[in-house]
Amino acid sequence: MKLASLRNGSRDGQLVVVSKDLCRYGIAGHIAATLQAALDNWGAIAPKLQFIADELEANPGSGEVFDEKNTLSPLPRAYQWADGSAYVNHVELVRKARNAEMPPSFWTDPLMYQGGSDSFLGPHDPISMADEAYGIDMEGEVAVIVDDVPMGANPRQARNAIRLIMLVNDVSLRGLIPAELGKGFGFFHAKPSSAFSPIAVTPDELGDAWDGAKLHLPLLVGYNGSPFGKANAGIDMTFDFAELIVHAAKTRPLVAGTIIGSGTVSNKLEDGPGKPIEEGGAGYSCIAEIRMIETINDGNPKTPFMKFGDTVRIEMKDISGASIFGTINQTVTKYNPA
Repeated sequence: MKLASLRNGSRDGQLVVVSKDLCRYGIAGHIAATLQAALDNWGAIAPKLQFIADELEANPGSGEVFDEKNTLSPLPRAYQWADGSAYVNHVELVRKARNAEMPPSFWTDPLMYQGGSDSFLGPHDPISMADEAYGIDMEGEVAVIVDDVPMGANPRQARNAIRLIMLVNDVSLRGLIPAELGKGFGFFHAKPSSAFSPIAVTPDELGDAWDGAKLHLPLLVGYNGSPFGKANAGIDMTFDFAELIVHAAKTRPLVAGTIIGSGTVSNKLEDGPGKPIEEGGAGYSCIAEIRMIETINDGNPKTPFMKFGDTVRIEMKDISGASIFGTINQTVTKYNPA
């Protein structure tokens, strides 16, 4: 089942069920006005939404024409957005580039920060920033939306709580990160609003690519119209989603609608860090990573962070080449307070 939130003038949009080919949708407002309302009573609501999905597939002429440009993020705002850093290769590169040792605990205890969840961007909304000097970067990630998770949940409970999967552009402002982390109190200014894919899908839509806690498909990242990354989300993921959920729920329950992110999808090579696509590698899911590798190899980064007018596209396709989640397609623009 594929779900989206169409723009309708409200903060939370209108919940719709989308056909597998992403061409049509069926209105679900009579069942649940919003995705959050559906998640609040998932056991009772999900079968009714599935009925709409089945009708769309059984009747190719049914439904309305779906345009992903008319969508908000599936959850335009959420009770919680907790982003992990499950690909420790990415973390290791960050530290290596600044000649910092990586604590051994990073391989056994996930990193996670609590991001702002009150104003997610739509998948085709611009990334509006006041200053290019902030070091604007994209981060291609996978995320899950969970049902209620009890405090102290075990891995089985965590897996069973995963209701939906989607993609993320976790926008990061690299120029602001060092000073914020230097204060010892975590991110705030450096992590503005993130954007999520137009479609959130139930695990059954992913077939064998979903093993219950990892998504084994390449995350396709395009930058200014050229391929930039195709790292497989199921490879080099040190902590799977069950482990991330367990970590998040260690000292608190998670409410239905909580979003847990994977962190930047990152693959490495056996003989060292990953290579650009044009050199036969899997590329990168963020600019910071290629800058780290340039620093390690050449002493200085060469690739600039995003400028006004730059574009990023994030997508994932199934084994037949069909888009699963639709596309995140954003342009960096100068913020205009007016």
